[in-house]
Amino acid sequence: MIVPREIQAAVSAGNGALPVIESLLLDDPLPDELVIAVRAAAICHTDIGISVWSETPRVFGHEGAGIVVAIGSDVSRFQIGDRVIATFGSCGQCRNCKDDHPAYCFDNIALNIEGQRSRAALMRPDGTEIGGAFFQQSSFATHALVTERNAVAIPDDMDFATAAPLGCGIQTGVGAVLNNFAAEAGRPLLVIGCGAVGLSAIMAGKIAGCSPIIASDIQADRLHHADKYGADILVQGDDPDFVAKVREASGGGVSYALDAAGSQATFEAGIACLHPGGNFGVLTIPGGFEDPVPHPGGLSFMTTTMTGIIEGDSVPDRLIPWMIEQHRAGNLPYDELITRYPFEEIATAFEAQRSGAVIKPVLIFEEISP
Repeated sequence: MIVPREIQAAVSAGNGALPVIESLLLDDPLPDELVIAVRAAAICHTDIGISVWSETPRVFGHEGAGIVVAIGSDVSRFQIGDRVIATFGSCGQCRNCKDDHPAYCFDNIALNIEGQRSRAALMRPDGTEIGGAFFQQSSFATHALVTERNAVAIPDDMDFATAAPLGCGIQTGVGAVLNNFAAEAGRPLLVIGCGAVGLSAIMAGKIAGCSPIIASDIQADRLHHADKYGADILVQGDDPDFVAKVREASGGGVSYALDAAGSQATFEAGIACLHPGGNFGVLTIPGGFEDPVPHPGGLSFMTTTMTGIIEGDSVPDRLIPWMIEQHRAGNLPYDELITRYPFEEIATAFEAQRSGAVIKPVLIFEEISP
């Protein structure tokens, strides 16, 4: 018999409506699932973007951290009381998952964006289904269902609010540089857009020894952060001579350009800044999701590479522990980007993220009995 658990969850009604906290019923874990009592959940632009695109009520949140309070019958890697981060979902069976590329799982969209699960994860007390299992977690809630595959253990002394952003945004920026680019020391790196992902990429570029590291944004405070966290050269994003300045500063073009801004202008500028053989990383496409993206063509089409970056091509069980070590060593101070909000202020935190007033909002949950 399935015995639902009553929880508090932030429901986004659809079409960009701000989330509202409601009492919902959480399903029991399937054999490969855990229930975590969420202690912190970071907000990412993906939560906001998909909430605008979605037309039905859903619970978002895909950077959760908390304590395991229940486990399914087949779970072997975790036990009740473990502290974990929830990251992206993957099937574990397709060719990419088996070859250590779970971020490019064949079922990526179904599991993460659509929240595919064999039965409803969340419902209202009247039996109305609410979209859950977003990124196999829907962690904007006091409790969340997480699969064994997308949970990663964290040290007992690690603060949950510091841990949560590692589940997506930070690992995407770090992984883009270290995994997708396989960045080499001495090679120039350009990062366009200095939010949480871009700044994490700058930190990773510094660890990798990229030189020079060039950062671009249209917000002066973001450029200040880029300078603080490892950028050697700052270029204002709306500078009409942007491409020329980047190419001059890098000695003829950059080896790696990461576009974390996602406009047609930044797309074309990033490609134009590459030297022959360079790699352009795309984190978010300009325009609509189904729309074709115009490419400037020419020699850049023949002599450079464009890479679509999802989760930094991370194997979370490996990259997240490594990032924790780098953070503790002082090489990855992403925690300085965090602004904390009580869970009850999620609508305010959403607006702060949407407007760019803060870099990484993290929701904090009261410690309640599981």
